[in-house]
Amino acid sequence: MIVAIHQPNYIPYYGYFHKIRQCDVFVFLDNVKYTKNGFINRNRIKTPKNVSWLTVPVQGEGLINTEIREVKISNATDWQERHWNTLKFNYGKAKHFSEYQESFKEVYNKKWIYLADLNKFLVKEICSLLVIKGEFIDASGLNVSGNKTDLIINICDALGADTYLSGQGAKGYLEEDKFRLHGIDLRYQKFEHPIYKQLFGEFTPNLSIIDMMFNEGKFL
Repeated sequence: MIVAIHQPNYIPYYGYFHKIRQCDVFVFLDNVKYTKNGFINRNRIKTPKNVSWLTVPVQGEGLINTEIREVKISNATDWQERHWNTLKFNYGKAKHFSEYQESFKEVYNKKWIYLADLNKFLVKEICSLLVIKGEFIDASGLNVSGNKTDLIINICDALGADTYLSGQGAKGYLEEDKFRLHGIDLRYQKFEHPIYKQLFGEFTPNLSIIDMMFNEGKFL
């Protein structure tokens, strides 16, 4: 069994879904500390002028020592309507926008309390729309603990995994010997970002997956 693990990010980029496609079980790492200025509550889209961020506002100052699953969305402003209108304005003329607009419209019409719930729902919905099959599990439901490599190994052990699929960015901190000691094959994701047709000039990589969906209509 191949397991991959990642924080539940907001409308993640292409590589996130490429990893889901390569594994048998994808674990949402929702029981680690929330970090600001990352991709847990925001992601990038393309506009006529530049790349722009879509950010989900969250409650609390700093959110020090707050686990991702505990982070609440700030609904003081109608961020859902703003995000939906931004998508319509920038992608309304994209070739495949009409195929997916109702699914996203439903998401943004619903009031969300917890950020992780929104993110996990969107990831699963996007996988369904792009026909990416996989099993999803929350790390918080596995009753495991540890830090960095130990946490990953404990999750793999709890699931009976024999292979862990890691992103390339983890090479700098994973203790590879520990995987061998636990009989787990450590593999690194081999990912090359595809170039596809985009609106608004030259190709920009690493945007939210919705850029590819609205322009190409499928998973490349």
